Amino acid sequence: MSYKLQFKRKALLGFNTNAKTVKGEKLGFYTGILYLAPSDISGHQVCPMAKAANCEKACLYTAGRGAFNSIQLARINKTKSFFNNKQSFLLNLIKDIEKGQRKAAKLGQELLIRLNGTSDIRWENEGFIDFDGKAYPNLMARFPLVQFYDYTKIPNRKDLPNNYDLTFSYSGASTFTKFNKLAIKNQFRIAAVFRFKADIPLTFKGMTVLPGDDSDVRHVEPQGHIVALYAKGKAVKDNSGFVLN
Repeated sequence: MSYKLQFKRKALLGFNTNAKTVKGEKLGFYTGILYLAPSDISGHQVCPMAKAANCEKACLYTAGRGAFNSIQLARINKTKSFFNNKQSFLLNLIKDIEKGQRKAAKLGQELLIRLNGTSDIRWENEGFIDFDGKAYPNLMARFPLVQFYDYTKIPNRKDLPNNYDLTFSYSGASTFTKFNKLAIKNQFRIAAVFRFKADIPLTFKGMTVLPGDDSDVRHVEPQGHIVALYAKGKAVKDNSGFVLN
């Protein structure tokens, strides 16, 4: 049985649409990111740890182009499409990744795909049936030569595809302490958000700190380190504990 797209195709991935991914071009990477409406803004929860991490108000959803109402509405519509018509959504996403492959090849760069730009979905569990009727356990299996990466606040995501790299996302909220400790114990690469660039220390929680705003190319960095980011958008004024001083 073969499948066809059930709605007019619209681009789901944005390629090199923010300052960090543009910087990745200098390192030889062409990056596509899927931005959905975070937490339960769309009526569907895509960030299961958001309340424990207390990161809803500080979410990067409001940073950059995300500050515009039209962009936020588009992301809400994308999220609803993912839940209400998942098969067609994934086929549409395949088309975007294939487009990214062609562009990356033309540029002589390696394609990177980040599916959780503003969400925390377990993409390793999202199976589908391709256009030719072949079943795949996830998009990573469909594109074994493409490097996928994400940030996550879910500490028990295991048995990942070889081409799917995760960076744990730290929160200073007291309700998230046990999850931070588990990530540190397991020697994850951990991203931590500091209020200002000047606040970033040389070490944090006994781990060496690496700069994280130079690019969004995470998969080449070592595990067991802190990747330091600084707050953007409304996150600069966040006092929930998510943003560190």
